[in-house]
Amino acid sequence: MPMPDLVTAELSLTGRITTASNATFLGTIGDVLVVYKPIAGESPLWDFPQGLLAHREVAAYLVSEVFGWGVVPHTWLRDGPLGEGMVQLWQEQDPAQSAVDLVATDKVPEAGWKHVLEGRDENGKMVALIHEDSPALRRMAVFDVVVNNADRKGDHILAMADGRRHGVDHGLTFHRDHKLRTVLWGWLGDALTEEERAGIDRVSDALQGDLGKNLADLLSAEEITSLAERCARLFSEGRLPAPSGEMSAVPWPLF
Repeated sequence: MPMPDLVTAELSLTGRITTASNATFLGTIGDVLVVYKPIAGESPLWDFPQGLLAHREVAAYLVSEVFGWGVVPHTWLRDGPLGEGMVQLWQEQDPAQSAVDLVATDKVPEAGWKHVLEGRDENGKMVALIHEDSPALRRMAVFDVVVNNADRKGDHILAMADGRRHGVDHGLTFHRDHKLRTVLWGWLGDALTEEERAGIDRVSDALQGDLGKNLADLLSAEEITSLAERCARLFSEGRLPAPSGEMSAVPWPLF
């Protein structure tokens, strides 16, 4: 069966994701399952006063495509039952896998995982926040630095059965000021790989061409300049950064 036109074919709503802070719906375009976030359902944010969350989500996809790592599922703008909004292909994650977890501090695996932080759970027991040590997840961490992701929660990482790791919910990205808040701090200070450096270089180059032109419809000129500066700084320093500034380095809640 041919793929429907994802921009003009009818978008039908089938349900609502009530855990989301902004209006988020499940829908279909023909037989294609999608997530739909209408601009009309966005709540104003004090620290992201300019621009639209839907535009930032699409901008994140465009940058992901230039990286070439498939971090962000196909995302685009289109009209829908509640007006224009962001639409993204639905991803069915593997319920048997989790790329980020909370475990008792004495149960942290010795290999294959990175330790991020420790704290007490609701019962007062010591727990550790950990994430897997995989190339796919590390590429997401590099991507988050570049797009200045202020909200990389554990539940915003989809572990796919084939080993891919998709990131979703990128409305809080591309701020001109440092806003990086993430659960993926396990590699801080590690040197970038050649693959990661090449990806950053691709984004830097593309900002001078088609990527820069496409982002101009979605982000402010200051935000695009800051994006280019983050690419240049990360490439020059050659390693994954540590938290900086006075704000929290992790989002809340963590998941």
